[in-house]
Order: sequence, then C-alpha cells, then structure tokens
Amino acid sequence: MGFPLDAIVPWGRSCEEYVAMFDPSEADLRRRLLGCGDGPAGFNAGLTAQGGRVVSCDPLYRFDAAQIRHRIAATSDTVMEQVLAHRSDYIWDTIPSVAPLGRIRMAAMNAFLDDFEAGSLEGRYVAGGLPDLPFGDAAFDLALCSHFLFLYSDRLSAAFHLQAIVEMLRVAPEARIFPLLTLAGRPSPHLGTVTEQLAAQGFRTCRRTVPYEFQRGGHDMLVVMRLPSDPAGGAPGFSTIS
Repeated sequence: MGFPLDAIVPWGRSCEEYVAMFDPSEADLRRRLLGCGDGPAGFNAGLTAQGGRVVSCDPLYRFDAAQIRHRIAATSDTVMEQVLAHRSDYIWDTIPSVAPLGRIRMAAMNAFLDDFEAGSLEGRYVAGGLPDLPFGDAAFDLALCSHFLFLYSDRLSAAFHLQAIVEMLRVAPEARIFPLLTLAGRPSPHLGTVTEQLAAQGFRTCRRTVPYEFQRGGHDMLVVMRLPSDPAGGAPGFSTIS
C-alpha cells in the first residue's frame, strides 16, 4: 500500500467486461465476491446496482475520488497512445476501434468514481492488495483478479504469484485469474511453475476459455479451487496445468 499516486496508472474495465472475462453463472453472481486489484473498474458499481455483493480491494483506494480522477486525467491519453501504437495486438471485434475503447473505459471509470465515496463508506472499496489481503479466512465465496497476476510477469516473480493466489484462496474457496498472458501478449512464463506448486499444496487448477478476447490470444482464465481431500484424486472438469 506504499505506492505513491504518481506511480499508479489507473485503468478500469466495465462490469460487462468483467462478466465476460470471468464467465460467472447466475449462482456465482449471487455469491460473496472479492475483486483483487480492481482499480477504477466499473464492476463493483455495476454489480451492486444489480443486487450483487462485491468488495473491491486495491491500493488505489487509499486516495480520494478527486485525487483518483485527477490521476486518470493525467494518464489516460498516454494509455490510449500506447494502445494505438500496438493496436495490432488487440482484436477489434466487440470494440471496433481505439476511439470507442477510450469512451468505454472512461464510462467504466466514471461509474467507479460516482460510486466510490458511497461504496467506501459501505465497505465495498477497501484499500489493500495482494499478496496480503485485509480480510478474514473464508470471508468470500469467490475471489477474482483481473489484469494483474500473470500480466506483469516481467515485474512480479513466480513466488509472488504463488503467494498471491494462495492468499486469494485463504479468503475464498475459489479464485479466478484473467488473463494468462503478459503485457507483451505472450503466455506467462510463471504459469506452469505456479500451477505445479499449487497442485503440490493440494489445490485444483484448470484453464477455462471465456467469452472475452480483446488482447489477442487472451481468452483463457485460470480457475483454482480449495477442495476437501479427494480420495479419487480429482474433481470432474478440473485438471492440473502442466
């Protein structure tokens, strides 16, 4: 939580994108959800408005709405310039071009900003972050992590990833992580090592294709579950990634 605001580049995705990225069932959406590293995403605001129960956790939330809004304004043009320079790395299908992308992202971040003050008072936005979450054991039913783990594999070690995922599974019996690519659009070099070590600790992992792809090739999420001891040695539909 010690990051200065000028070291943060806030960038938020919409509630609709979160639903496509994590492919939740209707039952999932009624569970107690935790978003790890949500930043200025519109997920919490959107799902709360639909009657969902979600808490978002991010170091960004130690700043107030005015500070976050100012930082978004200071960095958004640079982010969009980077997307434009690397537009061939993305699939322009649901989002047709760079300009609509900017409008979609700003709408999501504005939804977050409009909700942030009330949501903070309600305990829906909590300052903190992986790999040490400020919640009790089994406080949630499902923990999600969007565009943080694996994406920054050049900056975060395999050991950090393992610690972070185990921490997610401390506070929830299931964790979902999206995407499994690095910022350069390549498969994370940590994925095999991390899933092998999770399996060694008794967790179940599977890689699931979801109905979302914007970063080219980024259409899979990692699902990790903390299950009771299974004498059969497996659970239907789940296998360890090698």
